Amino acid sequence: MFSCGSANGEALWLKFQLGTTHLSSAELLWLGSEGGSGSGKMTVPIFRASVPKSHPLLIHSLSSALPLTDEASKKKRLLSCCAASELNPVRPELSFCVGTHLIPHPNKVEKGGEDAFFVSSYNGGIIAVADGVSGWAEQDVDPSLFPKELMANVSCLVGDEEQVNNNPQILIGKAHAATSSTGSATVIVAMLERNGILKIANVGDCGLKVIREGKINFSTSPQEHYFDCPYQLSSETVSQTYLDAMVSSIELMEGDTIVTGSDGLFDNVFDHEIVSTLAGYRDVAEAAKALANLASNHSLDSNFDSPYSMEARSRGFEAPLWKKILGMKLTGMPDDITVIVGQVVSL
Repeated sequence: MFSCGSANGEALWLKFQLGTTHLSSAELLWLGSEGGSGSGKMTVPIFRASVPKSHPLLIHSLSSALPLTDEASKKKRLLSCCAASELNPVRPELSFCVGTHLIPHPNKVEKGGEDAFFVSSYNGGIIAVADGVSGWAEQDVDPSLFPKELMANVSCLVGDEEQVNNNPQILIGKAHAATSSTGSATVIVAMLERNGILKIANVGDCGLKVIREGKINFSTSPQEHYFDCPYQLSSETVSQTYLDAMVSSIELMEGDTIVTGSDGLFDNVFDHEIVSTLAGYRDVAEAAKALANLASNHSLDSNFDSPYSMEARSRGFEAPLWKKILGMKLTGMPDDITVIVGQVVSL
């Protein structure tokens, strides 16, 4: 079982109190940052909450962990269901305790990379990741702008029950329609209902895995036109839309672990490595950081035979001639790496 706290203060239980106002909807939105740390690893997520704009944004550090819960509403729910539970057993309501870590591509540290992500306590909890398509840089377009705006729009629309109705596919569609930046991105949105049903919609090769009792219990599947060309939402008229999203759902249990990330994680880390890495940590923020570091190290290891390289060879792709001459082969895939680890907890 993971914890949501950290002795060194890098991970926090997310409880805001401004004066006498308790914030009921904690959110974390990462949209990148200028500049980079000496290690080339940075993430300065912004904790956004349902407060007037006059309140300053709260900035957190390299890794973060937040339980997506609300103490006041929790007590109210417990009081309201006590009488009924004496007659009929009530399945506990579920939510996430979440840790995040992002490592930009080595060549993109200065601008914070081209991934963006969003985590919210709304309903049972929401996790979303968008990965900007780097090819736009060849047209002098900043590839990070589209995923940043897409995630910002997700954060604005997530509570609109009339438009979204707790449907991740619809949420992707509304956010895409509201995005005006030039570019494109792969995206995944997962929405947990308090009854334990996790609804998922993904376009492209961002992914999500559920680990239960030390085994991979569920995985999303990447969508692609051909190898290394995933489905993507775009500013162009001819592109995929929310209707092309792969939609799935799974019933979660207390104690399940959710790992969500961009392809920078899954291209460089095998499933068995994800499971074994998680087993070594009790803190979700530390687990996310460990997975991101593992993916980063693999991506830069010229001797590591990665999931990406194995898939490439199975499709008939080989290393360039100059690598063969030097005795090298296809290995890891340097990329932006976003990792979100969620522990399923009862309220």
